[in-house]
Amino acid sequence: MSRPNAAQVEFWGGDPGRRWVTHHADLDHLHRGVAELVLETAELTPGMRVVDIGCGGGALTLAAADRVGSGGEVLGLDISATLLKLAEETRREAGTANARFVEADAQTYAFDDAFDRVISRFGVMFFDDFDAGFANLRAALAPGGRLVAATWAPAEHNPWFSDARRVAVERLGAPPAGDPDAPGPMALRDPERIDVILKRAGFGDVEISQRDITLTHPEGWTAMERLLPAIGPIPSVLRDRNDSDADLATILATLRAEWQPYLATGPLNLPGRINLVTAIR
Repeated sequence: MSRPNAAQVEFWGGDPGRRWVTHHADLDHLHRGVAELVLETAELTPGMRVVDIGCGGGALTLAAADRVGSGGEVLGLDISATLLKLAEETRREAGTANARFVEADAQTYAFDDAFDRVISRFGVMFFDDFDAGFANLRAALAPGGRLVAATWAPAEHNPWFSDARRVAVERLGAPPAGDPDAPGPMALRDPERIDVILKRAGFGDVEISQRDITLTHPEGWTAMERLLPAIGPIPSVLRDRNDSDADLATILATLRAEWQPYLATGPLNLPGRINLVTAIR
């Protein structure tokens, strides 16, 4: 019997994880508003104990550590040793003493203490068993503790996904169809599905609100030329096709023309939508 989330361990420990490390600063720029929304909603106060699920390079973990102060503690959990190496390097450089990182699967990790908050910025969409994963997150919380997580809303509300994939497919053809509910960025796009999963896991006071966001980057299209070939739908289409440099150049040129309204001021201001999820143990 294979270990839970074996495919995700392999994925994030391989080339995709290395690409994320390479481009982490750009991604943190894009997702900064989402991180701030998660932290604001979590209402962190000094002395709290917090766990960050799917912490990646550690940006949300370290921001949470600043808010809970020296009397608090934040645990960053991720399955990717590649990403956690970056997180630990960033923690040391920042001199943050009240954060720590553990390589572990949040679906099965034996949480040894009760936390006041479980937070996540796009880290809870990758369980291969969502019922087991969220039941374990509930077990990490003290009674009355709160889960606050951001997941992507449907792709049609997120040009980062929908436009990029459409333009790549128009050039190269569609890759083989997959299960839309399988672990991945869009797995928890449906608020009704999230509600059912959380209630089955034993959470109460479940609330899912869809929030319009803006993905921003001060370097505008220059940053997109770095990111789009490496992260997101375009590389997933390219992997399944005999692509060429000319194909990629055409895809990027088409997308740049379509996104010109979001680049008019120089910086990128790309609209998007997330599900902001809260629930109580």
